[in-house]
Amino acid sequence: MNNPHHHPRPHPLFLATALATLLPACTVGPDHHKPEIATPAAFAGLDGSLAGSSDAITNTPSPGAANVAAWWTVFNDPTLTTLIAHATETNLDLAAAETRIRQARATRIISGAAAFPNLGANGSASRGRSGESIGNSFRAGFDASWEIDIFGAVRRSVEAADAGLQSAIEDRRDVMVTLAGEVASTYLDLRGAQQQLLFARRNLATQVDTLSLTQERFEVGFVSGLDVANAKAQAASTTSRIPPLEATVRNSIYALSILLGREPSALTADLSPDGPVPVVPTDIPIGLPSDLLQRRPDIRRAEANLHAATARIGVATADLFPRFSLNGSVGQQGGSPSQFASIANRYWSIGPSVSWTALDGGRIRGNITLQKAAAEEALIAYKKTILIALQDVEVALVNFAKEQQRHSALIGSVDANREAVDLATELYSAGRTDFLNVLSAQRQLSDSEDSLSQSERIIATNLVSLYKALGGGWSE
Repeated sequence: MNNPHHHPRPHPLFLATALATLLPACTVGPDHHKPEIATPAAFAGLDGSLAGSSDAITNTPSPGAANVAAWWTVFNDPTLTTLIAHATETNLDLAAAETRIRQARATRIISGAAAFPNLGANGSASRGRSGESIGNSFRAGFDASWEIDIFGAVRRSVEAADAGLQSAIEDRRDVMVTLAGEVASTYLDLRGAQQQLLFARRNLATQVDTLSLTQERFEVGFVSGLDVANAKAQAASTTSRIPPLEATVRNSIYALSILLGREPSALTADLSPDGPVPVVPTDIPIGLPSDLLQRRPDIRRAEANLHAATARIGVATADLFPRFSLNGSVGQQGGSPSQFASIANRYWSIGPSVSWTALDGGRIRGNITLQKAAAEEALIAYKKTILIALQDVEVALVNFAKEQQRHSALIGSVDANREAVDLATELYSAGRTDFLNVLSAQRQLSDSEDSLSQSERIIATNLVSLYKALGGGWSE
């Protein structure tokens, strides 16, 4: 007869399932929140103070919305665009960054696996003696266990792995930013050296003509052998400038080949023909300082690292609490094949278990302190990364503006020196000035043209540095 006051005892599986359902909301440890970091309202380099009263700055950055995902296209140089496109497909550093993403994804899978039951098969067969009897033993079955993530250790571990994956993704994007900047800077070095070569060879041709004129005047007795010697020295000096520039051209080609993941001389035929330094655009929108928090991959990576470090505090904190598991097994056993096959020899068991560390010598709390300190360090690194990003942009703005002012002065210097060379040569041919004036004018022209060529490259390189500082070179 049923007792009306008797309630059936709940099945252990029911109890464990109910426990697993009701308690997972209890996730220990702090939740990650993106830090609120104040940034300037605008970049200091855009307030006009860099230009002063000078009208030499014709290529002007502005606070307009920046679209820097493919910033290299503003140079309108098909060769540069092609090089960067190929680099993003074949660069070895980028390939290595992609393998780190795959590693992070695998780590995420490993971390998440702890949330699922483990099932294993087992079997054994043995023959033994006990006293006077000798017998066989056969056993086969399945064992299962499931640690119920009541206090969120697994969830925090998965959260940390997710943040680690995001960090790896941002690392690849940072490699993209660096790669685009390196390809463009190396390409500008190539074109700049080729332009310097053009100036050097043109000046050398002029100086050779001057040497011929001097020799003719010497042969008829109008000048002394000193003038001829000085003319030869000038031409030889200019000639000595050419080999290092030729080496720079070849070295730049080699460097670009390596950036594209190819052997050093692979691009020699394509890039050896002379080309101009790419033209810098007039209007350059760069956005606001706050945009860096969303665009710079190194800042995004630092935030992901902070997120992972915060989640690891929860993983460590969960060790303070008991661990609940659900264990079960099912199988067949017997002393002979017939007994092994009998339903009567089937066995099974299921039930919850609990474990809780009572004494650990302070290990758990020490680990919690360690993870909290690591999170504080990650926060400091995040703040420092933002400050460095702001500095990178401001430095690039200063360099970009000041080099334009220098470039403007160099243009005036080159024009004046060209006029001086023409006048000195004309006066010398008429016998109205000393040859040293010709040499001095030619030397100053050569130096100013070389500086002007370098300045054109530096302006373009400074713009590349600005785009790199803005975190340009990648897209979602």
